[in-house]
Amino acid sequence: MPIVFAPGGKADSFGRRKFPIELPAYLAEFGLNGFEFECGRGVNISEEAYEFFAVDRGIKLSLHAPYFISISSVEEATRIKSIQYILQSAEAACKLGADRIIVHSGSCAKISRDVALGYALETLKKARQVMDENGFYDIMICPETMGKINQLGTVTEVVELCKLDERMLPCVDFGHVYARNSGSVDYAGVFDEIADKLGNERLRKIHIHFSKIEFTTGGEKRHLTFENRQFGPEYEPLIDEIVRRNLEPFIVCESDGTQSEDASQMLKYYRGILL
Repeated sequence: MPIVFAPGGKADSFGRRKFPIELPAYLAEFGLNGFEFECGRGVNISEEAYEFFAVDRGIKLSLHAPYFISISSVEEATRIKSIQYILQSAEAACKLGADRIIVHSGSCAKISRDVALGYALETLKKARQVMDENGFYDIMICPETMGKINQLGTVTEVVELCKLDERMLPCVDFGHVYARNSGSVDYAGVFDEIADKLGNERLRKIHIHFSKIEFTTGGEKRHLTFENRQFGPEYEPLIDEIVRRNLEPFIVCESDGTQSEDASQMLKYYRGILL
């Protein structure tokens, strides 16, 4: 898979264009070759979209599963529901022709991180089994690094989750990593940890979320745009490291309303390095 640059959901500039019919032309304006369906509030994709993407449109797709999934919840009922939401997301991804779903871990505020990780591992293992039983063998689950300190989802925790199955692929949100590290991010260190524990092949095709993020002592506060100069992280060192290692990730920009424009900015920098 070649490197993918995509917006997370529809940017403000998509405006009143018709979705999904006008999406390919819109993305082409920015040179982008991917799109992430944002199903944070539930998987509510129209039949029109499913039918449209039943034909290859030259766009690589991913799907963000609902935010209310909590695979680390102390409540068994919540974990069981989370498995069903993951299954629902996998079904939607399959119908769209997407090969991956991005999943949040949940909170660990009321329990130790080790206990929360144990719940998450158990839940994801069951989710993978249910997906396989329903024929969604080829849909990868991408546990995401989280931005708040009291959430499960450090890089190390995500890597541990991905050890469950080769079809688990890290989703590294470098804005989240930056926020929970109080304004710092070690791109090379993150890539090294993934390569060391999961292998170079999974590192090569990882899923990446990127945006600038305002943070407090508790971690992530809100997503920003690339125009913001007070907060980071900066994308140039990330792209430099991707090129240096010859990686082919799926990069989704999650800027606040300017995700297409900012994804295009990353793409132009990437192309500039290759010249």
